Amino acid sequence: MDLDPSSERPQTSLLLATDSHVLQVDAQEGDVRRGDGLGDHRPTCLAADPEDPERAWCGTVRGGVFRTEDGGASWSASGLDGEHIMSLAASPARQGLLWAGTEPSALWRSDDGGRSWSRCPELTGLPSSSEWAFPPRPETHHVRWIACHPFDPHHLWLAIEAGALITTEDGGRSWRDRVPGGPRDTHELAIHPEQPLTLRVSAGDGYFESDDGGATWRTPSEGLEVGYLRSVAIDPGAPDTVVVSAASGPRSTYVAGRADGRLYRRKENGVWERVEVGWPDPPSTIAPLIRSGRRSGEFWAADERGVHRSTEGGRRWERVAGYDEPPSHLRGFVLLGVALLGVAG
Repeated sequence: MDLDPSSERPQTSLLLATDSHVLQVDAQEGDVRRGDGLGDHRPTCLAADPEDPERAWCGTVRGGVFRTEDGGASWSASGLDGEHIMSLAASPARQGLLWAGTEPSALWRSDDGGRSWSRCPELTGLPSSSEWAFPPRPETHHVRWIACHPFDPHHLWLAIEAGALITTEDGGRSWRDRVPGGPRDTHELAIHPEQPLTLRVSAGDGYFESDDGGATWRTPSEGLEVGYLRSVAIDPGAPDTVVVSAASGPRSTYVAGRADGRLYRRKENGVWERVEVGWPDPPSTIAPLIRSGRRSGEFWAADERGVHRSTEGGRRWERVAGYDEPPSHLRGFVLLGVALLGVAG
């Protein structure tokens, strides 16, 4: 299945946030360039406009949100100055609807692409909130990930790091708290538009999946050699094919030179299989960020070696772009002009 049958060129425009700047990646040419305009503000996350291939947003540490209108070449302030932004998501169901999650945990909404913002009702009234805590700084917690329903602008899921995956069906006016058996430490959540209530979660407490929008969960783990999962993506043409990145623990997931990240692939409810073509063995890279492409079988991944592409459903990978200076951390990764499966933050 091709998500854009009229397009003959592969999707090659990507943005990648390190801990100090945002990179433009032209994977077709192998070019990587640094965008301007963030100043000293450190990036934390990215979101791409599914309707406009030139527009995207970047969250920062205490600097609020920044917006680009030229594919990441330049950035300008777009509100929430002073807020510590931890996640962003552009709704595929309503143009201009943008969500931002912060630390401490709060949700903000913009209906005009980030030009103005309003804070949603308080999250910490939920029963589970007394247990929310981010282990490196247990005095606080944050919204790690926002996933939007592909067709309903009022329905979204929020991952609180750490403590709960919560959901709303009325645009954040009310919330369903975490449910028994669900993930407590969700890092990413992917949704396929053909199955909008089928959720796939990579979490610090393992891999989780739900077929009913998160009311009930199961945790298939056969074949996974490690249990700390960072990223998850679904094959655009095969909703039953999932790729995840994982590592042996939090200290070996994120930092180049100290990590043991790897990839796994699962098809049709089968056993997880380690991806070997294109990835080091023994594992010696960060657990990469993974994103679905626009064509059947296409995935993209980023680690400290560069940007990688698979056109074979995640079985085989090749590097398509590298860096002048390898980054130590990666904070966000998006494809421009594509309604991402999982609506990345």
